[in-house]
Amino acid sequence: MSRPRSDGRAVAPVLVLLGPAATGKSTVGELVSGLLGVAFVDLDAVADRYYPEVGWSVDRLVERIAVVGRGAAEREWEPARAHAVERAVAEHPGVVLALGAGHASYTDPACRDRVRAALAPVPHVVLVLPDTDREHALTVLRARSVASKGTDWVRDGHDFLAEWFDDPGTRNLAHRTFVTGTEDPAASARRLGATLG
Repeated sequence: MSRPRSDGRAVAPVLVLLGPAATGKSTVGELVSGLLGVAFVDLDAVADRYYPEVGWSVDRLVERIAVVGRGAAEREWEPARAHAVERAVAEHPGVVLALGAGHASYTDPACRDRVRAALAPVPHVVLVLPDTDREHALTVLRARSVASKGTDWVRDGHDFLAEWFDDPGTRNLAHRTFVTGTEDPAASARRLGATLG
C-alpha cells in the first residue's frame, strides 16, 4: 500500500484522511486501521509535541486569539500546523493518519505547498464528507460539532466549518472524496477499506 523503503518498510502513512471538523475522520480512520491491521494516529492528539519545535503551543494560540482574534491567530499558526503534518507523516509510516481540519486548511500557499510535499509519498489521501451538497453537509457537521464538542465553529463572526468545507486547498490535497452519507461508521470504514487495494 505505502511505497516501501529498500528494507521493505513503509515510508509514509498508508492512508491520510482530511476534512472539516466532525466528518468522522477519527472514527472512520480508527475503524479502517483495524480492518487493515495497522495503527491509527490522530494528528490532533499528537500535534502538541511538534508545535514547540517551531516555537508554538496551544497556549500561545489562545494568547494570540485574545490579542488578534481567532481568524488572525489561526493564520499566524499555519506554519506550525504545516510543520506538525510534516513531522507526523515522517514519524508514522504505515499507519492511518487523520489530519484535523486546521492541519489541511491554509491561507498561506507556502504552507499548503509544504503539506502537499509531505503528503506526496502517501498512496491514499482522502477527503471525508457527509455529503457533497454544501448546505446539507454543513447542517450535518454543525449538529455533530455541537453534540460532540459543544461548538458550532462560528467565532467572531467567522464560520470555520464553512471555511473548511469550501477550502479548495484541502480539496486539492486529496486524491479523492469519500462521502459517508447516512451509513454508520463501521459500514463507511468497510467501504473505504475495500477501495484501498
